[in-house]
Amino acid sequence: MKASAFVYPWDVAGDPRAPARIASLGAGQVTLASAYHSTRALTPRHPRHRIVTAEHAAVLYPPGDRWAGRALRPYPAGRWAPGDAYGEAAGALAAAGLEVHTWVVLAHNSRLGAEHPDTSVVNAYGDSYPWAPCIAQPATRAYLVDLAAEAAVRPGAHGTELESLGWYGLQHLHAHDKTSGVGLGDAGQYLMSLCFCPSCGAGYGEQGLDPGRLAAGVRAALEPLWRGAADDGGWPAVEKLLGEDTAAATRAWRDTVARTLQEEAVAAVRAAAPEGFQVLLHADPVPYHCGANTGVDPAHILSVADGVVVPCTGGTALLAPFAERAGGRTVLAANLTVVTGMGGSPGTLAADAARARAEGATEVRLYHVGLASDDDLAAVREALPVR
Repeated sequence: MKASAFVYPWDVAGDPRAPARIASLGAGQVTLASAYHSTRALTPRHPRHRIVTAEHAAVLYPPGDRWAGRALRPYPAGRWAPGDAYGEAAGALAAAGLEVHTWVVLAHNSRLGAEHPDTSVVNAYGDSYPWAPCIAQPATRAYLVDLAAEAAVRPGAHGTELESLGWYGLQHLHAHDKTSGVGLGDAGQYLMSLCFCPSCGAGYGEQGLDPGRLAAGVRAALEPLWRGAADDGGWPAVEKLLGEDTAAATRAWRDTVARTLQEEAVAAVRAAAPEGFQVLLHADPVPYHCGANTGVDPAHILSVADGVVVPCTGGTALLAPFAERAGGRTVLAANLTVVTGMGGSPGTLAADAARARAEGATEVRLYHVGLASDDDLAAVREALPVR
């Protein structure tokens, strides 16, 4: 069973021992970040640092000429990943015998929202989400499609994994996040993630909805949840709170926006890539979900991309909807956290991978070998004969 290990360029650049150490795990492939959001990351074995603070979303290579004169363009990394940090790390990993695939974060960018606030999702109360670009806006879509193509198809890469290629919403760990005081549940998260920017307002209008009345309806639907009412969960709760027809109309707009963006971005990557280049999406089989693992319709996305990477830490239930639609060459990669301090279980990796394979997974992903302790990595080495 093929395995790939997630890696940041700063895990490798400046550490001559890192490529051999990663290769010794036995995965055979790495998924190396080429465009990533802001983060604070541990580097427990690096000879020059222990903490890397990526201050903003950035590309980890020098951006190309296509961005000249454009208002929306990717930001180069600062001192945490100077120059072509991605290229340096990719070359070292390939020299150690590892197949390199890119890891590209797209519609998740706080600096873009801070410098271009009109690009952000705006909720029914008028609050802006600077971390969440609205994927309905034409300029934002053009930026994301071009970023996908450039960041995915780096020299020597054999494939890519596209993260956050869809709607991002309320749920986001954001700078000392303090938003969990009220349990909004699945339905409340959806309602708080509906966008009311001018582009989305026009889109709701195309579905026969008045955006002002819809926003008022969303606020009214949320009011009991703010007071602590239980959310009975799932799409039926959204239909109960908004009304079936209104809920369906919001989904019709949002699903169309997400699907067409995914089609355009994957097509752009394929047009820029060499033959045989693999394109995967980080995905959730519940279409109205938002976030890094974007909500998708399994049948649609597997007709567009070569496969999906599915979160499986804590259980493999999300694999089944994809497995039911998968063809013979479809990649279904089960993403398993192998960092004990982040809720992972490297000691049960072999059993977890076997369970995922039984549920239809064809590959596993190891999140995240750069963040893991030596003991965690030792457990991964012991488990990887799952191949």
